[in-house]
Amino acid sequence: MAVTKTVEGMSRHRELHGWIETFSQRPLLYAWLVYAGFILLNNSIEANTVWLEHSRDPQNTLDWWEPWLWEISSAIGTVLLAPLLFLSFDRQPLRFAQPLQQCLWHFVVSLLFCLAHVALMVAQRELVYGWVGQPYDFGPLARELWYEYRKDVWGYLNLLVMYQLCAMIWRRVRGEASVLAAAESASTVPDAVAQAQAEPAAKPLQHLLVKKLDKEFLLAVSSIEYMEACGNYVNLHSGGRIYPLRSTLAQLTEQLGQQGFSRVHRSFAVNHAFVAELSYEPSGDGDIRLSSGVTVPLSRRYKDEFRAGLLPTR
Repeated sequence: MAVTKTVEGMSRHRELHGWIETFSQRPLLYAWLVYAGFILLNNSIEANTVWLEHSRDPQNTLDWWEPWLWEISSAIGTVLLAPLLFLSFDRQPLRFAQPLQQCLWHFVVSLLFCLAHVALMVAQRELVYGWVGQPYDFGPLARELWYEYRKDVWGYLNLLVMYQLCAMIWRRVRGEASVLAAAESASTVPDAVAQAQAEPAAKPLQHLLVKKLDKEFLLAVSSIEYMEACGNYVNLHSGGRIYPLRSTLAQLTEQLGQQGFSRVHRSFAVNHAFVAELSYEPSGDGDIRLSSGVTVPLSRRYKDEFRAGLLPTR
């Protein structure tokens, strides 16, 4: 009985890990699909509510399809712009530092989002109203823009907070790496890598601390196959798994240079120990195939530096 329970537990763990790894491959795509489903469902309910309220009035002249057009056109505009909002949230995540800069950034982005949302929404409505042979009047521009911005900025702020909360939970579920020497003070020092670099006599980094839900374990630096820049994080790829580390690719590559890591692209760095094959194109760019079968782009800008790093040191 105990063996059966252990096997079932291991099976559930592998299944959960499989879902996590699948989501890790394209997190923005899956986040967008979930958000798109939520927006379309919410606006469909709103359209049905508007139609039911108007249908109670005996003097109602509204066609049944108009509330659906209003709400669905708004939903489509929001869904189309959502990936750009996600990239903006990654570029300027919520934090305590530089509050004025953050407020200015999100004000500008929310304003641009509102203008683009209204433009897409009105274009769809004018197209459909024109197709059925009816005029569409958006109303006084200044008044309607202010009305739409009040709604859009509230939706923007809700999405921003929910996105950051989900990202924080996701990092804990997937496992987030940090520098061992700075793990205890990570709450007061936002960039653990920069802190470790500031120590003049620091030893070469051998392990990283990975926090995953309520567990902690060590990740050997030598087991990292390649690193990929992702917004304010660097994704560490090791054994088919991905661990985000809050740093820049330039800082981390410089720190791990002595352990055999080289920058090969603006978004990638590789561990020399996992390089299996190099191929080049006439343009000077190329590809690096790792022993795991993964192919990483090689930019001609970093080619000479990378090849020099492969030579044995004396």
